[in-house]
Amino acid sequence: MPEAPLPIPAVSDAPMLEVAGVSHTFDVSKPWLQRMIAREHRLSLRAVDDVSFAIPRGTTLSLVGESGCGKSTIARLAVGLYAPTAGAIRFEGQPLSAARAQPELRRRMNMIFQDPYASLNPRWRVRDIVAEPIRAFGIVRSGREIAEAVAVLLTQVGLAASDGEKYPHEFSGGQRQRISIARALSSEPEFLVCDEPTSALDVSVQAQILNLMRDLQRRLGLTYLFISHNLAVVRHMSDRLGVMYLGRIVEIGPGDTIFRAPRHPYTRLLLDAIPDLELIGRSRTPVGGEVPSPIAPPPGCPFHPRCPLANARCRSEKPEHTRQGDVLVACHAVAEGRVPV
Repeated sequence: MPEAPLPIPAVSDAPMLEVAGVSHTFDVSKPWLQRMIAREHRLSLRAVDDVSFAIPRGTTLSLVGESGCGKSTIARLAVGLYAPTAGAIRFEGQPLSAARAQPELRRRMNMIFQDPYASLNPRWRVRDIVAEPIRAFGIVRSGREIAEAVAVLLTQVGLAASDGEKYPHEFSGGQRQRISIARALSSEPEFLVCDEPTSALDVSVQAQILNLMRDLQRRLGLTYLFISHNLAVVRHMSDRLGVMYLGRIVEIGPGDTIFRAPRHPYTRLLLDAIPDLELIGRSRTPVGGEVPSPIAPPPGCPFHPRCPLANARCRSEKPEHTRQGDVLVACHAVAEGRVPV
């Protein structure tokens, strides 16, 4: 049995979550009869393609990329909602499938969903929404203890204990996301997967929620897998940053290093899209073209149809990850020194 977690676990280099060579494929074929009539083959969509990373305890790994690149699929893989088609996922050294089968380990991971309007039951009072994981895992038993725990959780996320008597429709979007965070914390987890937790909120509210999450991480020693399509959102949130494109991680390393000196052409184009008042007047290169279909990805490097540095090798050979300092990059142009410094 694992040791009981400390109230404020220290940051360590030991990975809490390890993802090794994980791929996930969806069957997007038409129904069998339609395929027989049209004489069509099955169609598969590879949403995640050979992804590997590790998240040390007490740190944040953020995955960013355009819509459809596989970020949310990884989020669901990380908490066991999907099973990987290939590869392995380990939670504190144990296969995730085994960890999910043990209530004590399952309690230690949770998820904050993207849409606070859709993730809360509109027919339940807030006190019941937050208390449900407490009851499910048997953390406390008596009604008085559950009510006290709910009051503490609501206060912890910046709401009043009396808000537990209200229904979700009585709150703003930012307040609903605070309720979602309180519910995620109610099982006393150590690892949280945050699937675009601020994308449905106004910009001013986004900052409040991000500051709340950083404060909770410091006080409770939480470990985050943070999913976002917005590099500006994760800039001050991430210890490590992974940039995804068409199911693959094309660049991963310390967040400060990637923001200061991005290597991959796609990362550079994404950073160019972030508004910066200090760089007014500087020429910017927008990300041109469209993301190819994951059902029929291009040969070679998946980014080559949009890459300004693509050559014949890029169009025919899929790049492997190479180490550039403390960053891993999957790019032929970087490996060959063709990317301007």
